[in-house]
Amino acid sequence: MTNAKAVQRIQSIDIVRGLIIVIMALDHVRDYFHITAFTGDPLDPKTTTGMLFFTRWITHLCAPSFMLLSGISAYLSGQNKTPASTSSFLIKRGFWLILVDIVFMTFGFTFDITFKTILLAVLWALGGSMILLGLLARFLSPKAILAVGLVIVFAHNLLDYIQLVPNSPADIVLGIFFTGAGTFIPRGDGGNIAFLYVIVPWAGIMMSGYGLGTLYNRSFPAENRRKILVITGIVLTILFVLLRFINKYGDPAPWSVQQESFRTFLSFMNVRKYPPSLIFTLATQGPVLLLLAFSERWNNAFTRFFTVYGKVPFFFFLVHFYLIHLVSAIAVLASGYTWAQATDDKLFFKFRPDDFGYGLGWVYIIWILIVLALYIPCKRFGEYRARERKWWLSYL
Repeated sequence: MTNAKAVQRIQSIDIVRGLIIVIMALDHVRDYFHITAFTGDPLDPKTTTGMLFFTRWITHLCAPSFMLLSGISAYLSGQNKTPASTSSFLIKRGFWLILVDIVFMTFGFTFDITFKTILLAVLWALGGSMILLGLLARFLSPKAILAVGLVIVFAHNLLDYIQLVPNSPADIVLGIFFTGAGTFIPRGDGGNIAFLYVIVPWAGIMMSGYGLGTLYNRSFPAENRRKILVITGIVLTILFVLLRFINKYGDPAPWSVQQESFRTFLSFMNVRKYPPSLIFTLATQGPVLLLLAFSERWNNAFTRFFTVYGKVPFFFFLVHFYLIHLVSAIAVLASGYTWAQATDDKLFFKFRPDDFGYGLGWVYIIWILIVLALYIPCKRFGEYRARERKWWLSYL
């Protein structure tokens, strides 16, 4: 989500980023509106349906692609800056994103004015990754940063084999930064800090994107770039299939044979996002690299639609959560729940009772309406940001 206003915008990046943002909104609408969102696992091959599994799985593309594209954009925005200036900006923006996650996104998620649970989710991971990238960008070349990123991506699952004393300081640190699937730390005032995303595995993807950014230098031949993206995307996808089939390394949740072949396939595809395993990264970023290559030649109404969102990812991300939660609150109260029921202290998200929700068809309808409702605001904000040169816009 790094601002690249200082250089010419690259349409393929905006197209892909806009597409994944729209897909991302589908999962968040599902969280607040699907009847089993809080009572079932949409990826459990034993109990899910094919459509529900697809609805959740397709959104796996979003978080790692944010990281990859943010890395590319960080490289592009730093082309006309010194390493020290690039480093400073990334570190400051990283801390800004973490602050936004603590204050604005926690409230957007929960609608809890007491902040009983502070959520550190995707912006925490994005901000933390930017800080680490900023520290490296001051001293290392993009190729060296690419190498560091690839080592992290391919090797971090070795930590799955380390067994520490549960809840020991070392175990907590390892969980927060490397291996955790959700770590809750008591604050001392009766509340909690929830580390929902780790830092280092996501940072590896962003660092890889930073190194990949060199392909987008003006002097780099476009045909060569597309060829490299296609070959790399195919290799990553094949590697995903091979490693997943071997079932020994790259994901702490091995697949297993189910009673039906279709459910065995679902088990095969059920890769671990929290934290992002090597196989998860291969499964998602192989197709995204192919999409980046092919979208360079796309220019039609369909791609221009997604470009509107892709130019203002931070704005969309922040606003769409509040809109989804506000609409769900209205729907909950209109469905007959009392104010006391909708704001019960036992609810993790206010105005989201566990037994509230609709079928998957309605989730898709609400998703489409939410996305369309944000089209004009995103378009207007994108035009404003392109027109103005205010310093604070580089943080949005």
